[in-house]
Amino acid sequence: MLAAAPSAAVLGIDALDVLVEVHVANGLPQWTLVGLAATAVKESRDRVHAALANSGFTVPPRRVTVNLQPGDLPKTGTAFDLPIALALLAASGQLPAECLLQTCAVGELGLDGQLRAVRGVLAVARHVAATGNALLIVPPDNLAEALRVPNARAMAPRTLAELVAALRSGSAAPSRPQAPRGGSTDDVPDLADVVGQEFAVRALEIAAAGAHNLLLVGPPGAGKTMLARRLPGILPPLDEQEALEVLAIHSVAGLLGPADQQLLSRARPFRAPHHSISTAGLIGGGGWPRPGEVSLSHHGVLFLDELSLFPRHTLEALRQPLEDGSVMVSRAARSLRFPSRFTYVAASNPCPCGYAGCDDRPCRCSVADLERHRQRLSGPLADRIDLHVHVQRVPPRALAQHGSSAPTERSAAVRDRVLRARARQRERYAHTAHGAPSAVPASASVAGAPVLTNAAVPVRLVGPAARLDPAARALLVRAADKLQLSARSYHRVLRVARTIADLDDMEAVMSAHIGEALRFRPVDDAGGEGGAVLATPGDP
Repeated sequence: MLAAAPSAAVLGIDALDVLVEVHVANGLPQWTLVGLAATAVKESRDRVHAALANSGFTVPPRRVTVNLQPGDLPKTGTAFDLPIALALLAASGQLPAECLLQTCAVGELGLDGQLRAVRGVLAVARHVAATGNALLIVPPDNLAEALRVPNARAMAPRTLAELVAALRSGSAAPSRPQAPRGGSTDDVPDLADVVGQEFAVRALEIAAAGAHNLLLVGPPGAGKTMLARRLPGILPPLDEQEALEVLAIHSVAGLLGPADQQLLSRARPFRAPHHSISTAGLIGGGGWPRPGEVSLSHHGVLFLDELSLFPRHTLEALRQPLEDGSVMVSRAARSLRFPSRFTYVAASNPCPCGYAGCDDRPCRCSVADLERHRQRLSGPLADRIDLHVHVQRVPPRALAQHGSSAPTERSAAVRDRVLRARARQRERYAHTAHGAPSAVPASASVAGAPVLTNAAVPVRLVGPAARLDPAARALLVRAADKLQLSARSYHRVLRVARTIADLDDMEAVMSAHIGEALRFRPVDDAGGEGGAVLATPGDP
């Protein structure tokens, strides 16, 4: 007898339909599984047999053939245990085959018949909700992420026996979704804790408003890490589409739990990997490709502390994600794309001893040490960083007076200005979808279109969006000649100036905005644009 159970396979952060077919025929007891299955899928035989026996069902002592269709799509993981068991029960006459119509089942089976969590359920739920009205059957620990998808219909039985009883009686029904909450910033470090560092705090505000990349350079104890970890407190919350993209990536990576507050939060991700991370861990990869840190920080912040300690070849792998907003991981069978549109923030000492350019302590490094340190960050990668900030140590007297003088501006006040600036950008770029013009007017919203920021907008739209006045244009041209800016650096200065103008609620970019943007470009000793960790900002 032949029966089938619909299921799905996760490919990258997307899901594709998979039909699990089971044929029970006369012959000696034998189990055959076909359909380009990985080892974890082939091992489902023993799990399914034990789960059926311990749930009170009969394991037919006959020839069983399992086919995972389509046969040319690689299958991995343990999510096919449940559909294989359901199809086997239907093929052996223990479950009516029509009960599996309009369903999609994913889940691992324990030997006692318990349903256990699997990766990528949110991606499967998005696919099922977009392609039909099927009832998604998932393990209880995956129910929260499945119901996070709008219009998703999902149920989560605890055991295989409970599921079969519900299907037989026709009582299988979807659970109620929970309403998403806005992201809370109560437990996020506040900018009010920062003493001094007005220039660096201003750079954080600009980076948050336009999603610009930021490099903080300074001696040990200057507050570089402290500043970077306060960036999430001034970032706007994720919208619904962005939140689902972020959750889908974290679901595929296996980072979502049943009680994970991230499922109901709109807070942007903040990832800070250790400097010992491998290239595959940072960019993504593996035998069966998984998202790396650049994808886990999608729509959020990737913070690389102690930048000079990262291997250079690992840092160089950041070039393409920073430029394209995505990572293409290629393997022999196929290529997978992972989104990686993040704000890149890095912190570094200016030299091996840490005190080059320090006001209160001399540097002990040789010229050769300084040159080797400069080589840790290549010119092309430094060229992709919009804001270069040199952070000096705060004098002890200022630290002692903190709290007794006028209070420092809190993150909430800065976040309000950032939200207004992002709203201006959202309205300005509403007529674009992935950078393509549309007939929709600028005041209208495009369903499904990404909310573009000044840092992500296509180059061909940077000039028209800037609306430079003549004095600002002349200043930018003079500075580009003097600093020997590359074409990329020229446009990045223009993007930063556009963000500063948005923070000032101005339609046109003035010369003051260009001047402030140029202060964040690095300048080396020769007067040209620097491309190293040691380079410090210079006045235009």
